[in-house]
Amino acid sequence: MKKMMVSLAKSRSRFLILLLIIELIILTVLNPSFMNLKNLVEILQFGATLFLLAIGESLVILCIPGGIDISIGSIVSLSCVTLGFMYRATGSMLLSIIVTIAAGAAMGMINGILCGIFNMPSLIATLGTQYVYASLALYITNGVAISGFPDSFQWLSLQQTFGIPNQILFVVFPVVILMLFIVYRTKFGRELYLTGDNALAARFAAIHTKRVILFVFILAGMLSAIGAIINCSWLMTARADAGSGMEMNAITVAMLGGINAVAGGRGHLSGVIVGTIIITMLNSGLQIAGINSIWILAITGLILIISIVMNSAMEKVVTKASKI
Repeated sequence: MKKMMVSLAKSRSRFLILLLIIELIILTVLNPSFMNLKNLVEILQFGATLFLLAIGESLVILCIPGGIDISIGSIVSLSCVTLGFMYRATGSMLLSIIVTIAAGAAMGMINGILCGIFNMPSLIATLGTQYVYASLALYITNGVAISGFPDSFQWLSLQQTFGIPNQILFVVFPVVILMLFIVYRTKFGRELYLTGDNALAARFAAIHTKRVILFVFILAGMLSAIGAIINCSWLMTARADAGSGMEMNAITVAMLGGINAVAGGRGHLSGVIVGTIIITMLNSGLQIAGINSIWILAITGLILIISIVMNSAMEKVVTKASKI
């Protein structure tokens, strides 16, 4: 039993897969129709935007000890508005998508400048930009959703290829491969982990930590903008409140996936992938079972608290086992 606990603590992915199996069993007991293939595919579609946000959030947490980006939900909202207005103005969906991703990168860059260049605590900096981006989205639209997207835009999130949702096959899969390559096969990835683990030592190692932090926030902004594009394609409207509350789900997924929000430089993106599936299935499964949305929100909060405690406990188990 003790060996199994140590093994699970060392491999977050194994632990999360075990947790996913337990979750599937519980949700199936609550609603036997949950394990329907069509339902599971729809759950994957819903989780695409959350996954992109969680990856961006994880990069920020990995790079900055105690770091967090709570503006990503508002970046989604303002990016949706940008996409809607650009399409109205140009009639070109491709140009609108390019400008939207660039706008997401610019919003992320502002966060990066505040945190990396001016050394503001990420919580304070992104709290401020969260209010600014959300207010801009509401001001520009007066709270009215922008519609009128072409029917062909539904292809991105409401259609499938080889039985796989298009946003999973053509967005999430490429992003997973690209992010894993950047973080674990490039110099930047090594610098990211070193900056998060010990910024002072990283600077002595000739790592430009300010530039690393800046680039990480830009990546988080771009991923949020891509998530916004998927969201608009899913709803076929651009809403000024589209990203409301998404940042909390993204943070929960990152914590559950084993990204350490306190120490920095700890955790692996593979855990975030499984964590996204767990949270998405939990939300969808409880809704299908008829659980009140208030309790779903409370359960998500409990998972966040448990994830933080669990991260600390698992690190202690691994540390203790390595000393034996």
